[in-house]
Amino acid sequence: MDWQPDEQGLQQVLQLLKDSQSPNTATQRIVQDKLKQLNQFPDFNNYLIFVLTRLKSEDEPTRSLSGLILKNNVKAHYQSFPPPVADFIKQECLNNIGDASSLIRATIGERGSGGWPLRTLKSLPNSQKGAFGALQKICEDSSELLDSDALNRPLNIMIPKFLQFFKHCSPKIRSHAIACVNQFIMDRAQALMDNIDTFIEHLFALAVDDDPEVRKNVCRALVMLLEVRIDRLIPHMHSIIQYMLQRTQDHDENVALEACEFWLTLAEQPICKEVLASHLVQLIPILVNGMKYSEIDIILLKGDVEEDEAVPDSEQDIKPRFHKSRTVTLPHEAERPDGSEDAEDDDDDDPAWGRGVATPGLSTRRWSELPALRELLPHLLPLLKGLLFHPEWVVKESGILVLGAIAEGCMQGMVPYLPELIPHLIQCLSDKKALVRSIACWTLSRYAHWVVSQPPDMHLKPLMTELLKRILDGNKRVQEAACSAFATLEEEACTELVPYLSYILDTLVFAFGKYQHKNLLILYDAIGTLADSVGHHLNQPEYIQKLMPPLIQKWNELKDEDKDLFPLLECLSSVATALQSGFLPYCEPVYQRCVTLVQKTLAQAMMYTQHPEQYEAPDKDFMIVALDLLSGLAEGLGGHVEQLVARSNIMTLLFQCMQDSMPEVRQSSFALLGDLTKACFIHVKPCIAEFMPILGTNLNPEFISVCNNATWAIGEICMQMGAEMQPYVQMVLNNLVEIINRPNTPKTLLENTGRLTSPSAIPAITIGRLGYVCPQEVAPMLQQFIRPWCTSLRNIRDNEEKDSAFRGICMMIGVNPGGVVQDFIFFCDAVASWVSPKDDLRDMFYKILHGFKDQVGEDNWQQFSEQFPPLLKERLAAFYGV
Repeated sequence: MDWQPDEQGLQQVLQLLKDSQSPNTATQRIVQDKLKQLNQFPDFNNYLIFVLTRLKSEDEPTRSLSGLILKNNVKAHYQSFPPPVADFIKQECLNNIGDASSLIRATIGERGSGGWPLRTLKSLPNSQKGAFGALQKICEDSSELLDSDALNRPLNIMIPKFLQFFKHCSPKIRSHAIACVNQFIMDRAQALMDNIDTFIEHLFALAVDDDPEVRKNVCRALVMLLEVRIDRLIPHMHSIIQYMLQRTQDHDENVALEACEFWLTLAEQPICKEVLASHLVQLIPILVNGMKYSEIDIILLKGDVEEDEAVPDSEQDIKPRFHKSRTVTLPHEAERPDGSEDAEDDDDDDPAWGRGVATPGLSTRRWSELPALRELLPHLLPLLKGLLFHPEWVVKESGILVLGAIAEGCMQGMVPYLPELIPHLIQCLSDKKALVRSIACWTLSRYAHWVVSQPPDMHLKPLMTELLKRILDGNKRVQEAACSAFATLEEEACTELVPYLSYILDTLVFAFGKYQHKNLLILYDAIGTLADSVGHHLNQPEYIQKLMPPLIQKWNELKDEDKDLFPLLECLSSVATALQSGFLPYCEPVYQRCVTLVQKTLAQAMMYTQHPEQYEAPDKDFMIVALDLLSGLAEGLGGHVEQLVARSNIMTLLFQCMQDSMPEVRQSSFALLGDLTKACFIHVKPCIAEFMPILGTNLNPEFISVCNNATWAIGEICMQMGAEMQPYVQMVLNNLVEIINRPNTPKTLLENTGRLTSPSAIPAITIGRLGYVCPQEVAPMLQQFIRPWCTSLRNIRDNEEKDSAFRGICMMIGVNPGGVVQDFIFFCDAVASWVSPKDDLRDMFYKILHGFKDQVGEDNWQQFSEQFPPLLKERLAAFYGV
């Protein structure tokens, strides 16, 4: 007999489903409790499937919600369902897979647990497109399961069956069939690999399909095959490229988007240059042509609205911001090689991202991945000339975009043209169309590095002057682009901006009164970057009087719960570090509020841990940003922070934060600990016995930035503790030696400012400092770390950290000279990396080098020094007479 619900029970379930859509938190809690109770009865799942499949009079959201609750129950408890319940659910799903509502079809399709729906594949009713939709869902959700021995590899039957449906008369089913197979390409499912040639043949047959969804899935398949089975595509590559050239111009935008991915994926393949070279003549104009805004784009971008600065932002326009926790870096490390980006390009902020039909995917970074960019230039330059000086603004705008997009990959080839192009682009900053002004800001920022390398009066001054005008533009999009471009210029120009600081600050401060919500957040970033770039040059009374009042006013306006505090706190952290003692008049309320934010967040976290049903989990970003600003204050104010620390409970709070479950909280805590150690050790010292074991347990390279900051803090503590560090050496030494010996430590251990550090520089410095204060304890292990120690510190510029570390190594060699013998050439190389060591350190080097030479004798030394590269030989002879 078919199962039937009890009417009263059904009404109860329906009421529960209605209540669970309420936004009220108290109602939500009652619903959760009720669900827990009802889940005790297996019969409850019958009610849920009944609402989903049979109660067609109910509204779709209620039916769908019923299905989602059922889906969760199936995931969690399917094994314990009584057989009649399981059978009823299966049967209902299969009977209703073609429901009239797409939402309900999708919900039913989600319910593909185990292998049971697959058996229906053989008897797939052609009319039931919903069935194929469900299969697609199952393939998406359970691709690994379908290729597993646990289910006897259903894929072996499914793949050939799907391939038959590629020729089906219904475009919807053809499209679903390709989409199902596509789910298994990236995992190289064996069943698909066995049928790969048939699959490719069938794809080619569908190349000219009338249905855009089919064409889109064909493109998607070819893009993935390019990554995993390029060997099978190579024989057909000429035809595939010709096909993709057409699809990139497809009148259906989604197909064109998918086709664009093909060029990006091809760009990453070694054969790219070879197979694409002869097609560049066709490809480049297509890509360039696709960069023009369509009429719809212009409407969506409000391209005809020139002045909108007075229109308040809608909150959904503002992207959530994520704070990057403070990572300690060594000052004055080797500069990054030219052209390396600090971080992954953020495609969302990239104007070439999502552009037009043809190149929605060809963002700047992606353009620069296209092969043989220098070979692109001959095809591009004639086109660019026509675009950049075109009377139609839409065409001109796309030309400026292309110029920005190729900046990274074509920079060398572009250099001869830049003296003419940059002034033209600077002129475009005052174009009458806002979209032209905004793209000109962005493109100029891509060439900022070159601009700064020229004499300042030539391009830097005019560019800066015009960008500052655009920061005060009447159009919000232009304000945003100008502010971002100016921040890039600040990073490149650094102290070159010092002569213009008064003018820059006047503009940025004026923007405070002008900007709506979204751009205000970008303005904070521009001010913070300025402070980072000019440093202590900002510490002039006239600059402080301009800058601080508006910042403090915003600080006072914002509530503790307001996420706008994040960018403002980040900005103030940079300003405090730059102003140093100049920040003193403002430090007390800022310090107090940071401590309060940390305290509030910790209290909320504790209440949530104890009573998760009553309290919400806190947003720990508030605490992280506050800890980072406290670090900025300690770094900027130095000893002046001592009184503030004395009057607060920050050390107790820090003890809790250092043990937080969230790595980012620990990362920021250790940075603050290191800064407080340098600024006011008197308050840190009483806590050392409690803090050191925590630091030791965080020397885990899995959390690279946490480990890095903990290591740095230990090094700073060493320098303050001196010989009193002895009880703690064994707690940390083995871990540090292990870290410094790790192969392939990620490049970013240790860097967050775009400066590239040798991977184990901070662990090396800390080991050196441990050896400096406790040479007897550390020296016995010298042989275990001396080689990686030397190689990681040879790239660091002369500075205090390097000085203390090398003193430590010299003292350890004094205690255990045998530990360095095997790797003495590495020590020589590290010594030679010093440009100007202090006199007493130079003497230490001199004694060790001559001691070694005397020990082995003149002949052996001659043989030994023959291995030296010529430069090393010269330096050691010139500086140390060996």
